[in-house]
Amino acid sequence: MKVMIVDDELPARERLSSLLEDMDEYQMVAAASNGVQAVWLAQELEPDIILMDIRMPGMDGLEAARHIAGMDTPPAVIFVTAYEEHAFEAFETHAVGYLLKPVRRERLQEALEQAGRPNRAQLGALHEPATQTGTARSHICARVRGNLELIPVDSVHYFQADQKYVTVRHDGGEVLIEEPLKALEEEFTGSFLRIHRNALVAKARFCGMEKNSQGGFEVVLKGSRERLEVSRRHVAEVRRFLKCL
Repeated sequence: MKVMIVDDELPARERLSSLLEDMDEYQMVAAASNGVQAVWLAQELEPDIILMDIRMPGMDGLEAARHIAGMDTPPAVIFVTAYEEHAFEAFETHAVGYLLKPVRRERLQEALEQAGRPNRAQLGALHEPATQTGTARSHICARVRGNLELIPVDSVHYFQADQKYVTVRHDGGEVLIEEPLKALEEEFTGSFLRIHRNALVAKARFCGMEKNSQGGFEVVLKGSRERLEVSRRHVAEVRRFLKCL
């Protein structure tokens, strides 16, 4: 079975790699040092199992696991961490195992065998959407031409809903996702502001608000010619926000 190791610390990666060398039925196919690399490599190499650290700079293991769970055939994820307090969140991402460092060979072997023969409940969970934990994501994940694309949240200009899809306008263009605008608002409440029932704008992208020729208001975005309509019920809130800039 193909195994990928994800850990930001080289000694930890080397330790797991050395343990795998003694297990003929498992082959290490890649190592990653952060969550973003893990998502990319998981798509490219399609490992059967991922040994994933949780606390990593940038995208952590919990977020990476949620994105990876969106693959057509997601690998089994076993978290390998020094912290017990993340166990509940880990299993909300449909992880099939949770090992504490330092990892003993016997425990690793047991976890790998369990991941290699998932029970019916685990098989079902791997094809369900991963539960969103309380921590806001660092990246938005979109499916583009069958592949997962990661968009850093700090590069997003706005989210705009249109029926069942939401357009994510970002520095590199735009993608469509199937997430409720309300859920995005709740998750990113500190960095995005609702200006209309169908639009959230990144607070960092506000440049101003102007009246249009019809007497309504539009948000002016930094570094862009785009104008987004502000509904009447949100004009006062947007005005208060702009006064604080």
